[in-house]
Amino acid sequence: MAKTYDYDLFVIGAGSGGVRAARLTALGGKRVAIAEEHRVGGTCVIQGCVPKKFMVMASDFAHQFHTAEGYGWTVEASFDWPEFLQAKDVEIARLSGIYAANLGKAGVDLIHGRAVLKDAHTVEILGKDQTVTAERILIATGGRPWVPEGLPGIEHAITSEEAFHLPQLPKRILIAGGGYIAVEFAGIFAGLGVETTLIYRGPNILRGFDDDVRAHLAGEIEKRGIKVILGCQHEAIEKTETGLLSVLGNGMKIETDVVMFATGRVPHVKALGLETAGVELNDDGAIKVDALSKTTADSIWAIGDVTDRMNLTPVAIREAVAFHETVYRDNPQAFDYAAVASAVFSQPPVGTVGLTESEARHSCPGEVDVYLTRFRPMKYAFTGSDERVLMKLVVDGQSQKVVGVHIVGPEAPEMIQLAAIAVKAGLTKAQWDATCAVHPTMAEELVTLKEKQQPGNMSAG
Repeated sequence: MAKTYDYDLFVIGAGSGGVRAARLTALGGKRVAIAEEHRVGGTCVIQGCVPKKFMVMASDFAHQFHTAEGYGWTVEASFDWPEFLQAKDVEIARLSGIYAANLGKAGVDLIHGRAVLKDAHTVEILGKDQTVTAERILIATGGRPWVPEGLPGIEHAITSEEAFHLPQLPKRILIAGGGYIAVEFAGIFAGLGVETTLIYRGPNILRGFDDDVRAHLAGEIEKRGIKVILGCQHEAIEKTETGLLSVLGNGMKIETDVVMFATGRVPHVKALGLETAGVELNDDGAIKVDALSKTTADSIWAIGDVTDRMNLTPVAIREAVAFHETVYRDNPQAFDYAAVASAVFSQPPVGTVGLTESEARHSCPGEVDVYLTRFRPMKYAFTGSDERVLMKLVVDGQSQKVVGVHIVGPEAPEMIQLAAIAVKAGLTKAQWDATCAVHPTMAEELVTLKEKQQPGNMSAG
């Protein structure tokens, strides 16, 4: 006789991936519960992409006001941080409510509390004297900010999570980190009039992105007033009567009102009871899964940032769909991580899809053709601004397929979504060229690039 469980599926973590998997499975007629220790919606909705994008938009108005003056507008503006925070929090609460309501409509039991594994089929809700069993368990607990715990004075620093709720806008901030979160928040605070310093231990920001993108963006954000210090890191943070003193490894000392660490995120696996259920971690501390998101325990799967495969919200959602198809529809699916577009909402923003030039030269069988241009956007013609757009196509010389597209400039995230369709479809450079341009736009440059970049020439356009 088959064993009976309280639920067919129990999901730990009500972020974008967990919610999608729970809803699809419940709509398919299964008994599903989901547990969330914080607010429904997860990092992206509550303290990640969505509120951060609101902050980016709020901060970019200062730049737009300056641009408007070149077009004859006289703008007198002021910014109210508390009013913005209130509006942002109201919208986030609304979105979280929608997520919760959709779970209810699908028939998912929502449990508010921290869930930990007791064994491969049993979950305990801490503090509620509640234990439930499930035939299958899905872990979708996401990630958390990482900070160097042994650094003297680290208790005085904040992470991105606290940055969403600062009671007042600081006059000065130092941000440690060179990834997309650090770069985005540097643009946010600088745009809101905060004296902003960005420090990073590496040779340039945005490690893992195309080298031309990295160099170009570093120059552009400095034009926006951000001071960028590379090749150094904190030795200590000291609290003073007037602020926080950052003592850096290069001998510099910088006093600011706030020190923010955006030095990466780690899978949220602490005290989940994984070992009691037979779930193993990989060498990087993420939950070990196979191509179908199954863990080392037969009844447990994991998706999203907790697996540290490709930490993007849309990817977690697609992994959730693949999980549902595999487990409940007898249609095994493994998500394809090739040619996934992504954006950095820096100022100016970045859009990228496919291979970097370096990756292409390592993976393509023959030569690699590079088409690159830098130009001033038409929007800045009246302003005297020396800001430049970067557009770059990376082409497999043998097949002539466009294998990488990289854009830095206004509306880059919007453009890259459509460019990703062409890259995913494997279209050739000739097919891009055969597409008639839309004029006058920045995007037309993507289908009118004719001159190959010569080796060693880093200043095309």
